[in-house]
Amino acid sequence: MALIAVLILAAHLIWLALVIFGALWTRGRPVWSALHILALSWGIAVEVGPWPCPLTLAEQFFEARAGTPSFEGSFLLHYLDAIVYPNLPGWVVMSAGVAVCAFNLGIYCWRFRKERKF
Repeated sequence: MALIAVLILAAHLIWLALVIFGALWTRGRPVWSALHILALSWGIAVEVGPWPCPLTLAEQFFEARAGTPSFEGSFLLHYLDAIVYPNLPGWVVMSAGVAVCAFNLGIYCWRFRKERKF
Protein backbone atom coordinates (compact mmCIF):
# COMPACT_ATOMS: atom_id res chain seq x y z
CA MET A 1 0.00 0.00 0.00
CA ALA A 2 2.88 2.38 0.72
CA LEU A 3 4.19 1.84 -2.82
CA ILE A 4 0.80 2.78 -4.27
CA ALA A 5 0.77 5.95 -2.15
CA VAL A 6 4.25 6.86 -3.46
CA LEU A 7 3.17 6.20 -7.04
CA ILE A 8 0.14 8.43 -6.56
CA LEU A 9 2.40 11.12 -5.10
CA ALA A 10 4.64 10.84 -8.18
CA ALA A 11 1.57 11.12 -10.44
CA HIS A 12 0.49 14.18 -8.45
CA LEU A 13 3.87 15.84 -8.94
CA ILE A 14 3.77 15.08 -12.67
CA TRP A 15 0.24 16.51 -12.85
CA LEU A 16 1.38 19.71 -11.11
CA ALA A 17 4.34 20.02 -13.48
CA LEU A 18 1.95 19.65 -16.42
CA VAL A 19 -0.34 22.33 -15.03
CA ILE A 20 2.51 24.72 -14.26
CA PHE A 21 4.69 24.24 -17.35
CA GLY A 22 2.27 22.77 -19.88
CA ALA A 23 1.86 25.93 -21.95
CA LEU A 24 5.57 25.83 -22.76
CA TRP A 25 5.29 22.28 -24.10
CA THR A 26 1.97 22.42 -25.94
CA ARG A 27 2.82 24.98 -28.60
CA GLY A 28 1.85 23.61 -31.99
CA ARG A 29 0.04 20.67 -30.39
CA PRO A 30 -3.67 21.51 -30.43
CA VAL A 31 -4.87 18.31 -28.73
CA TRP A 32 -2.36 18.69 -25.89
CA SER A 33 -3.25 22.38 -25.65
CA ALA A 34 -6.92 21.51 -25.19
CA LEU A 35 -6.05 18.95 -22.51
CA HIS A 36 -3.80 21.46 -20.76
CA ILE A 37 -6.55 24.10 -20.75
CA LEU A 38 -8.87 21.53 -19.14
CA ALA A 39 -6.14 20.75 -16.57
CA LEU A 40 -5.77 24.47 -15.82
CA SER A 41 -9.52 24.83 -15.38
CA TRP A 42 -9.56 21.84 -13.04
CA GLY A 43 -6.61 23.29 -11.09
CA ILE A 44 -8.40 26.59 -10.57
CA ALA A 45 -11.64 24.86 -9.57
CA VAL A 46 -9.87 22.67 -7.00
CA GLU A 47 -7.90 25.60 -5.56
CA VAL A 48 -10.82 27.98 -5.13
CA GLY A 49 -13.69 25.53 -4.74
CA PRO A 50 -14.70 23.21 -1.93
CA TRP A 51 -13.75 20.06 -3.84
CA PRO A 52 -10.71 18.05 -2.78
CA CYS A 53 -8.29 16.77 -5.37
CA PRO A 54 -8.93 13.07 -6.11
CA LEU A 55 -5.18 12.37 -6.14
CA THR A 56 -4.87 13.82 -2.64
CA LEU A 57 -7.75 11.67 -1.42
CA ALA A 58 -6.25 8.56 -3.02
CA GLU A 59 -2.84 9.28 -1.52
CA GLN A 60 -4.35 9.76 1.95
CA PHE A 61 -6.35 6.53 1.60
CA PHE A 62 -3.34 4.41 0.67
CA GLU A 63 -1.13 6.05 3.29
CA ALA A 64 -3.73 5.19 5.93
CA ARG A 65 -3.93 1.59 4.64
CA ALA A 66 -0.15 1.32 4.80
CA GLY A 67 -0.16 2.49 8.40
CA THR A 68 1.78 5.68 7.72
CA PRO A 69 0.35 8.87 9.14
CA SER A 70 -1.70 10.65 6.53
CA PHE A 71 -2.33 14.37 6.40
CA GLU A 72 -5.36 16.58 6.37
CA GLY A 73 -5.93 19.31 3.81
CA SER A 74 -4.73 19.79 0.28
CA PHE A 75 -1.66 18.39 -1.39
CA LEU A 76 -0.26 21.86 -2.08
CA LEU A 77 -0.62 22.99 1.50
CA HIS A 78 0.94 19.82 2.88
CA TYR A 79 3.93 19.26 0.60
CA LEU A 80 4.63 22.41 -1.36
CA ASP A 81 3.81 24.80 1.44
CA ALA A 82 6.17 22.96 3.78
CA ILE A 83 9.01 22.80 1.23
CA VAL A 84 8.71 25.84 -1.00
CA TYR A 85 6.60 28.32 0.96
CA PRO A 86 7.33 27.89 4.65
CA ASN A 87 5.48 30.13 7.07
CA LEU A 88 3.04 31.45 4.45
CA PRO A 89 -0.71 31.35 4.96
CA GLY A 90 -2.77 28.98 2.83
CA TRP A 91 -4.46 31.79 0.94
CA VAL A 92 -1.06 32.93 -0.41
CA VAL A 93 -0.31 29.45 -1.75
CA MET A 94 -3.81 29.21 -3.22
CA SER A 95 -3.44 32.64 -4.83
CA ALA A 96 -0.08 31.65 -6.32
CA GLY A 97 -1.61 28.46 -7.75
CA VAL A 98 -4.47 30.37 -9.34
CA ALA A 99 -2.02 33.00 -10.65
CA VAL A 100 0.09 30.30 -12.33
CA CYS A 101 -3.03 28.85 -13.95
CA ALA A 102 -4.20 32.31 -15.06
CA PHE A 103 -0.74 33.06 -16.49
CA ASN A 104 -0.87 29.86 -18.54
CA LEU A 105 -4.36 30.70 -19.77
CA GLY A 106 -3.02 34.14 -20.73
CA ILE A 107 -0.38 32.44 -22.89
CA TYR A 108 -3.14 30.58 -24.70
CA CYS A 109 -5.12 33.79 -25.20
CA TRP A 110 -2.01 35.48 -26.60
CA ARG A 111 -1.38 32.55 -28.97
CA PHE A 112 -5.00 32.55 -30.13
CA ARG A 113 -4.98 36.29 -30.72
CA LYS A 114 -1.67 36.10 -32.58
CA GLU A 115 -2.97 33.30 -34.84
CA ARG A 116 -6.20 35.15 -35.58
CA LYS A 117 -4.35 38.24 -36.87
CA PHE A 118 -2.88 36.40 -39.84
